Formats: sequence, C-alpha cells, structure tokens
Amino acid sequence: MDHINVSGDALNLGRLINTIQTNCHISDAKFAGNYSMCIFLLKMREYYRWENEIPLSDNLPSRQVGDWLVRREKCWEDIETDPYLPLPLGQDCIDPFDPTSVNKQLLPLGYVYSSGYGEFNKPHFFLGDLIKQEHRGGVQVLISSCEYARDLVAPPAMMLDTTIFVRQDAVRRYLWEKIDEWRWNKKPDNPIGRALACHDDAVGTGTTLDLLTDVQTEIAIQHEMGEVLAGRHLGPAWESMLGEIPRSRAALVARALRDHLADCFVTLPFLLTDRGCSGLHLYFANFNGMRQALFPAAQTAYNLWYRSGDLEPLQVVVNTGRDHWLETGKKGLGFYLADDANHLQRLKDYLCELSPLALENIIGENANA
Repeated sequence: MDHINVSGDALNLGRLINTIQTNCHISDAKFAGNYSMCIFLLKMREYYRWENEIPLSDNLPSRQVGDWLVRREKCWEDIETDPYLPLPLGQDCIDPFDPTSVNKQLLPLGYVYSSGYGEFNKPHFFLGDLIKQEHRGGVQVLISSCEYARDLVAPPAMMLDTTIFVRQDAVRRYLWEKIDEWRWNKKPDNPIGRALACHDDAVGTGTTLDLLTDVQTEIAIQHEMGEVLAGRHLGPAWESMLGEIPRSRAALVARALRDHLADCFVTLPFLLTDRGCSGLHLYFANFNGMRQALFPAAQTAYNLWYRSGDLEPLQVVVNTGRDHWLETGKKGLGFYLADDANHLQRLKDYLCELSPLALENIIGENANA
C-alpha cells in the first residue's frame, strides 16, 4: 500500500485503512445485536459482497457466506469491549471521532473520512476516494466513491456539523438492491420500475444504474440541506430530546417527523421543479415505514401525479406539510422542555398518538381557509 506525504511525514495508507477497519469491526461487535435476525442477515450478505469485491450482478456463494459469518461473529466476541483506536496520520494519532482534523490532511490527497453516530447511536466509520467537493449555502459537501473501509451499515449520507458526506458506493448498492428486488418480484409497476422507465430501461442496466446513482446522490444532498434548515428551526434541544427517548416508537416518530420537515423545506420543492421524472420516483421508492404511516398525503399526491401528470396536489401537500411538521415538532419540544416530572412520558404519549396527515385533511383545511 502507498506511502504518501502528509504534512512533511509519510502516511502509511495501508496502516490507516486497517486501523479504520478495526474500528468498524469494534463498532459492529458492540451494536450488531440491535438488529432483528432478518435485517442482520440481509446486511451481512451485502457486507460480504462489499468486503470480497463481488460484482453486484453476481450471485453470492451461500456456503462461503455462512462460513464467513461464523468467523466474523467469533471475531466480534473477541473485540466487543475494545476501545476505538486513534488514527495514524504521519507522526500524529488523531481521535477517530474528529473527522475535521483527519480530513484536513486527507482531502488534499484525494481521500475522505467520516465518523458519526446513526441508529441506536452506533458509530459509523468509512474511508473512500473523494470525487467531488463543493460548498452550498455555507455547507461543505463531500462526495466519495470507492470505499476502502466501512462498517456493517453504510448510511448513504450523513450530516456532521456543517459538512455533508455522501457515499456514492453506498447509494449505488442501495439502488441495486431496490432494482434486484423489483426484478425478483417480476417487475411490478412501482416507483423503482417507473424510475427505470424514465431512462427507457426495462431491466436495470449498468448505465442506467449510474444515472440513477447521480439522481439519488442529489436527492441525498437536498435532504441533508433540508436537515440544516430543520435544525435551525427546531434548535439543538431536538437532538437532546432524541437522546432521552432512544429505541422507542416515539423516537421513530420523531425522526420521521423531522425527515418530513426537512423534505418539505428543501427536497420535495427541488424535485417538483426538477425537469427529470426519475427523482420523484426514486424519492417515493424509499417512502415507507413510519414516514409513510405519518404522511399518507404525500403518497396519495404522488399516486395522483403519476396517473394524471398533475403536480398541484403534491405542491399543496408540501406547502401544508412544511407548516404542519414544524408546528408538530415545536409542540413536541414544548413537552420535552416543560418543567414537569412527567415531561418525557407526556412527550412519548404525544408523539405516539399523532394523527397521520392525510390528503383529505389537507383538502378540507384549504377549502375552509
């Protein structure tokens, strides 16, 4: 592995990769038990594919995957209580949770590193090739491609302070799984199939996957820009609130609520003015779970647009949703910040009892306005 000059000292890239990957294994060892067996096995299969550089279109060898999984779980048992390692950069050893200091040395060399916390407060680490760096509205956007180190879960995009990290390798793998599932289900008329049709592709070729990866990358950036705006309106207390209701239905609702606020601020307005049709289809290909349950109006308006070509219902939903989710989020914060011994229980009750925002409710409100 190459030795590269960093601040006058030699960077041993191989050593850096191994250290980051070790931290990835430690994180997986500590948190893999949080996933259901089904989700865990799906993630491990995808992880095996990445680790062994198996092309997306190739079938995985079931026996080898099983043997690898047993070895990996044994490895996790041995390191579960280990501390995370500092990163060797030249003569420096840098805290693995200080990506700003790490990237100050790596970005000029064409690499990007990220560390942050995701679901279950699990640490995520990755090192990849930097393919694009830009600034938007005071926010730094770093886009990576090939990844040299990563953990079991690969979030396609993350926001850390004022930097957005977008991992195109993770985006591409996510899309491939969606397309593969679509093929497996005999190509139903659903959002991912419609996105392919926008590019005159009935099977999901590599060229189309590249195009959709670029579209999904932009969607991810727009969402994170929306998160910036949502954070400005909700304030730092929101993250503190989430920290006090972990692993609960209320936390899932709160995260979905903020996702909707971010998307009504930025993502959906962008997609409504974008000339291509695949963006909206890709957005709704991932519109499921708690997000769909809380905001059925968006799904209904998307279905209307697909059948009629009329964007007005979606535009109304976005405008109404922006005010609704901001008001709902602030009310939740009110319960959290209240000087009340039962404030957390009242917050959980409020979040878990939220009524879904349906299109008929929005139409009724606008008619009465």
